[in-house]
Amino acid sequence: MERSVRRPRSDLELRVRVDGQVVIGPVQATLLEAIRTTGSISAAQRQIGSTYAHLWKLVAAMNEAFAPPLVEPTRGGARGGGAMLTEQGHKVLDSFRRLEDLSKAQGHAELLVISRAATHAVAKQK
Repeated sequence: MERSVRRPRSDLELRVRVDGQVVIGPVQATLLEAIRTTGSISAAQRQIGSTYAHLWKLVAAMNEAFAPPLVEPTRGGARGGGAMLTEQGHKVLDSFRRLEDLSKAQGHAELLVISRAATHAVAKQK
């Protein structure tokens, strides 16, 4: 009986740090996309499945890190509140996604070398 060998799946995940602080990464980008799509932090929360408080903290941290801010929340009223990306929010999100695409496309060969090396190390440990 031939034994199947499980190949580890490698992935590249981009985070942008400024002065050691992550200003945007996959989680923040997913949140910005959800806000862009839904028009609301609470609807984004339902879509993503995280806690509302956590997402508000992420929005506050992003708005603090960028000038002008990325998200413009609106207070509730008769129709309820909402949130929308600012022009800066659209630019940063789109640039981050392009940078991710470039990293994955241009870094494929290097990722393969690292992944294979890690696979060999893991196999030796077993």
